[in-house]
Order: sequence, then structure tokens, then C-alpha cells
Amino acid sequence: MADSAYFGVDVNPIVSRLVGESLPDGGWNCERCDGSSQSSFATTIKVLEGLLKFERATGGTTQSHKARKSGEDYLLTRRLFRRASTGEPADEQFLTLTYPTRWRYDVLRALDYFRAASRFEGTVPDARLSEGIESVRSRRDESGRWPLDWLPKGATLFDLDDGPGQASRWITLRALRVLRWWDDQT
Repeated sequence: MADSAYFGVDVNPIVSRLVGESLPDGGWNCERCDGSSQSSFATTIKVLEGLLKFERATGGTTQSHKARKSGEDYLLTRRLFRRASTGEPADEQFLTLTYPTRWRYDVLRALDYFRAASRFEGTVPDARLSEGIESVRSRRDESGRWPLDWLPKGATLFDLDDGPGQASRWITLRALRVLRWWDDQT
């Protein structure tokens, strides 16, 4: 969707469908058609990234903006990784760092999304991001870089990193970008 919007392809039907498939808790779940009634972190971040790129390319619609804000609130209410019901981490893997993310969700991916959205809208970071920020900040090693914790399955055209457990160029870039944004705005 994002690439299509960028190149001027009419993605309004896709956006309308996504807006209409938002769940009552504010996010999305790819298993909605199978009866899932609770949003998923992974599906929600993917939809948010697409809607933001749609809005950047086209200006968006009132409905797409409202749906994006609802999805953001879904993640923010959960402090990016916590269950709404208990406050416990929804999945410990959300606090690990990976690249490429593919369809997986992690806190750094969410923070990078919120950085991009904040810059697009000209807003300051939401305080509910602070726990995620501190999680990322705490993962920095002595050399000032961040490790690749794990590598998702799937074809990789070329490796950017030396493998799990080693410092990751791409994760370090994303972490530094997010922390610079946070520190400059708060």
C-alpha cells in the first residue's frame, strides 16, 4: 500500500477496507476474518506504517487519520508491549531487536513509527513511549551499538550484519535515530 501510494496508484479502496476493519480496541488483526476480536501488535504496526505513508503521499482522509490515531492509542495504552488486562509483557520477544523485521513486531519498530508520525505531524513525543525508549536505551553495548538478538526466517538478499549476538549496523542506526528524536523533543 505504501509504495503504491508513493507512486500515485489509487489505494483508496485498500485504505477504506483497512479503516473498516479496525477492531473495537483500536487496532487490527490479520486473523479477524477467522473470528479474532482482539487486535495484534504486529498487524497494528503494519497497518499504521501503511496509513502513515498513505497520508504522507496523499494527505490522507479524515477516516484514515482517525483510524491511525485509534491504532496509535492501541499501542500507547499498552506502553508498546504490555497486555491491557494485566500490564505484563504481551510477548518478551517484543523487547528483542531484529532486522529485517518482516511481519514481526518489536518496540524499536514501534518507536521508529512514532518518530516518523511525530515528525510528519510536528508533534512532541507521547510520554507513554518512555518505557520503550528506556528499554532500547538499556540495550546499547559498551561500544555504543545495539545487537541483533535474532534473525527471522526467510530469504535475505544480502546480510547487513554479522549475525545474532553481534552489533547490528541497521538496528544501531534505527536506535540512534529514535533516541536523537526523543532526546531533542523531550
